[in-house]
Amino acid sequence: MGKTILRRLLQLIPTLFVVVTFTFIATRLIPGDPVAAMVGDQYDVSKVEAMREQLGLNDPILVQFGNYLLDILQGNFGMSYYFNMPALDMIAQRLPNTLLISVISLVIAIVVGVALGVLSAKKQNTIVDYVLTVISLLGVSVPVFWVGIMLVLLFSVNLGWLPSFGMGSIEQDGFLGYLSHLILPCFCLSIIPMGTFTRITRSSMIETLGSDSVRAMRARGVSEASITWKHALKNALPPILTVIGIQFAGCFAGAVLTENVFAWPGMGTMIVSAIDNRDYALIQATVLVVALAFVVINLLTDLLYMVINPKVAAEAKKGGM
Repeated sequence: MGKTILRRLLQLIPTLFVVVTFTFIATRLIPGDPVAAMVGDQYDVSKVEAMREQLGLNDPILVQFGNYLLDILQGNFGMSYYFNMPALDMIAQRLPNTLLISVISLVIAIVVGVALGVLSAKKQNTIVDYVLTVISLLGVSVPVFWVGIMLVLLFSVNLGWLPSFGMGSIEQDGFLGYLSHLILPCFCLSIIPMGTFTRITRSSMIETLGSDSVRAMRARGVSEASITWKHALKNALPPILTVIGIQFAGCFAGAVLTENVFAWPGMGTMIVSAIDNRDYALIQATVLVVALAFVVINLLTDLLYMVINPKVAAEAKKGGM
């Protein structure tokens, strides 16, 4: 296991290098001048040139890239041009907010999606199964931003039950008021992974419920509830666990759209603001942190799968994975 972890960590180096290179090139292809975006429409040309020289934007592109790599290796992710503060400090302020709605959304998706998947498998080829299958397909197909807008129109504009934007705080809004700000963005962000968990659980449960061991348990008179929740669901978990990491990463990525629909002060709104203002340092730091989060989540998911399925760990050790 230790050698596997070390090998996977070493594989992260070329992956992150590709991400760093691609992000650096992509930011330089964004139309517009970051210095012009900082100073606005009314600016002095000489002042702009002086700022470009100070920020190193007049250096050859290869020199800029080399300096960027050296800064990263030293733990320096640069200063945000627009916000005038270290990029990592900006990320540290916004990352907890994005993690909050991502984790809550994933928990909702797992609990509801697995429950609906089990119900669909138990009611296979009935109207309940057909309805849940259609709902899960819609869940993974409908755009997140459209769902968010519809939720705002229904629950905020028409019914007035829930706030439509912002994060709120316990000090100002109270605990229930703070929770009310979480409901719409978290539910919106959970739609896609919920549909995915429903479909995967259904398929896995149908296969498990049709196995010889389940038939033998029924022949011995074991209750259906015990068969479903203690035996079948336990054996159906490995495929579900393998996609948890992917779906969490998906929630993290989907937060870009969700946060902008609900004006949630997280990584999503920050990266959009950085792109609008051509804030190279903040864009590069944000993408690198998100990419690192993705690869770490996938690594943890693979390790968890090895723990619950010793055969995979044995094959990995044998094959030198």
